[in-house]
Amino acid sequence: MNAATVGLLTGMALGFAAFFGGFWAFLLVAFLGLVGLIIGRVVQGDLALSDFTHSRDRQ
Repeated sequence: MNAATVGLLTGMALGFAAFFGGFWAFLLVAFLGLVGLIIGRVVQGDLALSDFTHSRDRQ
């Protein structure tokens, strides 16, 4: 699935959430989509959890 198709499906999901559920449903769907994206990137290996947990003091 290419990026345009994923963007289209994401936009449609957010549009349906906003239309049928209102603003808070839109925000919930957007937030859960972001969480799903992060989990998917971690599972795929494109993103490491250590990127978020390292202290800024260490170099």
